[in-house]
Amino acid sequence: MKPRSSQYVTTREEPVAAPPFRRLRGYAFDPSLSQQVDTALVNEVVFKVPWEESAERLRTTDSETETFEGGEADEGLSKGPVGEYLEVIDYDPASRCFYAPINLDSPLVLAQDGLAPTEGNPQFHQQMVYAVAMTTIRNFERALGRYAFWAPHIARSDEPNGRSGVRSDFVRRLRIYPHALREANAYYSPTKKALLFGYFVAPPSTGADGHFPGGTVFTCLSHDVIAHETTHALLDGLHRRYTEPTNPDSLAFHEAIADIVALFQHFSFPEVLRHQISRTRGDLASENELGKLARQFGRGVGLHGALRDAIGEVDPVTKQWRPRQPDPEDYQRKEEPHERGAILVAAIFDAFLAIYRARVADLYRIATSGTGVLPQGAIHPDLVNRLAEEAARSAQHVLNMCVRALDYTPPVDITFGDYLRAIITADSDLVPDDDLGYRVAFIEAFRRRGIYPRDVRTLSIDSLRWPVVRSTTYARKDMKFAEELREYMSELKNLGTSRRAYYGASRDLAAKLQRWIHSRDSAWGVYLEEATSQALRFQGSLPGLEAKDGVAVFEIHSVRPAQRVGPDGDTLNHAVVSITQKRRNAVSESVHFRGGATLIFNLDTGRLQYAIVKGIADDARLRRQQEFVTGIRDGSLRATYFGGMRDAQEPFAMLHRAAEQAV
Repeated sequence: MKPRSSQYVTTREEPVAAPPFRRLRGYAFDPSLSQQVDTALVNEVVFKVPWEESAERLRTTDSETETFEGGEADEGLSKGPVGEYLEVIDYDPASRCFYAPINLDSPLVLAQDGLAPTEGNPQFHQQMVYAVAMTTIRNFERALGRYAFWAPHIARSDEPNGRSGVRSDFVRRLRIYPHALREANAYYSPTKKALLFGYFVAPPSTGADGHFPGGTVFTCLSHDVIAHETTHALLDGLHRRYTEPTNPDSLAFHEAIADIVALFQHFSFPEVLRHQISRTRGDLASENELGKLARQFGRGVGLHGALRDAIGEVDPVTKQWRPRQPDPEDYQRKEEPHERGAILVAAIFDAFLAIYRARVADLYRIATSGTGVLPQGAIHPDLVNRLAEEAARSAQHVLNMCVRALDYTPPVDITFGDYLRAIITADSDLVPDDDLGYRVAFIEAFRRRGIYPRDVRTLSIDSLRWPVVRSTTYARKDMKFAEELREYMSELKNLGTSRRAYYGASRDLAAKLQRWIHSRDSAWGVYLEEATSQALRFQGSLPGLEAKDGVAVFEIHSVRPAQRVGPDGDTLNHAVVSITQKRRNAVSESVHFRGGATLIFNLDTGRLQYAIVKGIADDARLRRQQEFVTGIRDGSLRATYFGGMRDAQEPFAMLHRAAEQAV
């Protein structure tokens, strides 16, 4: 007999929360390590990238999409992939071919953590660049405590009063072209706001080094190349004047930061890390894959090893790897951006090694009964796991320190010494008690390579920290602007997840600050001149400095929130304001001289805490820049790469191509 329907109850379907991450397979390094028995099983990893909801699913959920404040018509992840931060466009100009875009929300793709790594499938190439770029973006956002933004499009606009102004347009997505070039190159384009990856045929002579003779090398399949180029774009979004070659360190700094991020992301792959710890018996100062960059690319262009190595080099005579010893003379002698950048990378990796050794010293004492000398043979798997945990934790801390410091650097004319001061200051603010000696490790590593900041008396932590602004003459002005910043931060909490709204609020606040200074409020002019060493009250004493309505022309680049949580749970609430000026044709007949200041406001105290400046009236700095830019100094970067051009529209394309042709 059929049971009565009243015996059954149907419950309401409970909503399923979206996962925090999307799991996508890819290469930990590049395809070449999957062709060797020793590394094949660990080279294929799963990236955990921030989850982006399917655009199609969002369109079919009427009630949820209506609640998105500041939402945009093209929300969600669609084929390409095209998401909130990235747009992958797979067009191959050499073949005049569009490759079909991958759908990461296909059930079959989702069920197997994305497509399997392969060199022959363009859809996997699209997946790889998306996964690594999103991982890099996440590392920046976690360290900086806010959304990441790309550099804006700068365009001329006509104002109602007939004057010509400058418009700063929001760039929502960075475009990525996996097969843009048929050459041994990959670069970030500041003009296109895009990453362009090349592919090339490796010379047959490299077959013994891990390539199929005459095989194709795809730069878009190298974790290191993708992370490197994405970092260029992220750094340009933070400091767009850093692409100007104003001193030997400027473009080298761009290259070094890009390498640092790529290197320390290696340590986020557990299986790779355990494998290398086991192989080196925990000695990460010996030859290992974690310290190398772009292995396949380097060998593909004729090197006997990776494109760059943070801790060693291949002897040109014996072809054997050897550790690189710090030489302070290198910093005085080398000016090619990659070679000079490698000095900064080596210093930071050296600091990491010192931190790692300090963290694992007790493990070695336990494992060796106090002798510190491991017996011959493989080390115990439990020790491998513990060493790997400490290495991963140390690497993440160092990476966070390096990225966080970018908020503490001047907006123009960066030097390695400035960066050391930024690292020390940013870390001191967040972690007052340096009981593990992280800051000492950085200072020692920089000292060993002859990197010293200007205008410091000693290399103590207190001397290296940027000085705190202590003037109380205009304290009420501090409070006035800090209150505006507090309101701005409060408004950000109500903007939902729209990065465009965040960008618009930042630009509005920058415009408000600019109007305050341009008003004839002499107190504001005096206050900011004192705090920033910029010329805001125009007196006609600086050649090339323009004025408008009696106030020197300047630009507020950005107003950025920075909310960070320290290891003890203490929260820092800062706002970072970037202000710049220029003196036309002061360096040469066609090159401007720029000054600027990074202002860091502590929103908890309502005071300006730091003013990190490059003075517009600094004659000594002007002379140094004149010597560098005009090529008076031997090996000038501008003379080498840019000749007499006023502006290099694609500096990274030229730098990367020149470096590869020099191999």
